[in-house]
Amino acid sequence: MAIVRIAVGSRVFAPSWGMTVLAAAGCALFVALGLWQWKKGVRREAEWAAFARGADPAVVLGSRDVMQFPRFQHVRVTGSFEGAHQFLLNNEIHNGEDGYRVLTPFTLTDGRTLLVDRGWVPFTGYQSRLPDVRLDMPAKATLTGRLDDLPAGGLSFGKRAPSAGAGWPKVTTFPSMRQLERALGRRLEPRILLLDPAMPDGYVRQWTPPGMAPLRNMAYGIQWWMFAATAFIIWVVLSARRPRSPGSLRQTR
Repeated sequence: MAIVRIAVGSRVFAPSWGMTVLAAAGCALFVALGLWQWKKGVRREAEWAAFARGADPAVVLGSRDVMQFPRFQHVRVTGSFEGAHQFLLNNEIHNGEDGYRVLTPFTLTDGRTLLVDRGWVPFTGYQSRLPDVRLDMPAKATLTGRLDDLPAGGLSFGKRAPSAGAGWPKVTTFPSMRQLERALGRRLEPRILLLDPAMPDGYVRQWTPPGMAPLRNMAYGIQWWMFAATAFIIWVVLSARRPRSPGSLRQTR
C-alpha cells in the first residue's frame, strides 16, 4: 500500500510503507555514523593542534599540578631517576616490530613522583629475557618533555597489571595509574612525561599525535553521508514508476 500517490509527468510517485521505513532507517543510520566520524575528526584535530603546541619552549613545572597544564604541554622538570624500579609497557609496536615502552620513576625536588617514558625498546625474542634498561644517572637531573596521558587499550581482555613479586622491571599491558601506584608503593602524578628525543639515557622516541589524521575521520564521515544520499535516491527512483495502461491491465487478468 502506497503512502501517497503523486503524478509526475508520465510517472507516479507512490512509495510503499515498507520501502519508506527501510530507507528512513538506513538514512538515519548513515547520517548518525557520519556525525560520529566527523565529531571524532574534530576532537582529533584539537588533539593534533595541542600536540603541535607541545613543540613550544618548555615551561618549568615547579610545584604546579600537572593537570593544570593542557595535554602535550612542553615542560622542564628537575629531580632524580629511580632506575631500580621501572615498568615495561608490553605490546608496543614500532615500524612493525614488537617491543616495550620504558617507564622510569622520576622523583621531583618537591618529593612527587612522575613517570618518564624513556622510549621504545625491541622485544628480545623471549618472554623470560627482558631488555636491559638499567641507567646510570647523576643524583640530580633536569629533563624536558611533553606531558601526556598513560596509554590506554581499547579491549579490557588485552590489559595486564604489573607482574607480582619482587622482580624489576615489571612487565605490564595498558595498566591504570592506580595499578602502577600499587606496584611501586607510592602515589604517582596522573600524567607521564614523554622524554624529548634530544635528551640522553633514552631509547627510540618518535612521538606522534594520537590516532589517525583528523581528515581521515572527516572523510569517513562524508562517505557515510554519501551513503545516506544514495539510499534516498534509490528510494525515490524505486518509488516512481509508470502507471499501467488499461490494455496491460486487461492482459494481466
